[in-house]
Amino acid sequence: MNADANLNLDALNKQALKNAMGCFATGVTVVTTNVDGQDFGMTCNSFNTVSLDPAMVLWSIRRASTNFDIYTRAKGYTVNILAASQQEDAMRFAKGTQEERFDGVDLRRLQSGRLNLVGATAWFDCEMHNVVEAGDHDILIGRVLSFASNGAAPLGYLNGKFVDLA
Repeated sequence: MNADANLNLDALNKQALKNAMGCFATGVTVVTTNVDGQDFGMTCNSFNTVSLDPAMVLWSIRRASTNFDIYTRAKGYTVNILAASQQEDAMRFAKGTQEERFDGVDLRRLQSGRLNLVGATAWFDCEMHNVVEAGDHDILIGRVLSFASNGAAPLGYLNGKFVDLA
């Protein structure tokens, strides 16, 4: 057995761990929801496919997030995979009030009532299927109700920087 496999992760330097995890390129998304008639949106790069049949996706949210209660009690969410040209939107949805996040963004309201960012390379509108506790995050698994893609080059995130994944 490799001695490194027995490391206590709690003893690791968390910044070094974050830097190592940053070596894995991810896409960049904005996840939107609507709860009690109010729109919410946040930047997320923890998105992934779960299943094709039935169509399911997941993303995770940090328990300390100010949006945690909103998203974990929502009936669903929309994942907008950002295009390379939407780096400004990625930054916009990472901070500020919800009103500031949506101000000036080209949006389309979906049949579910949730918002789609126009120009996103793809989007998935989902009903909540399950919320799974996982360390300092919860994993939100959704069943895809509708989706679309347009072929635009996606925005990526690698080593703490945005990259064009074309």
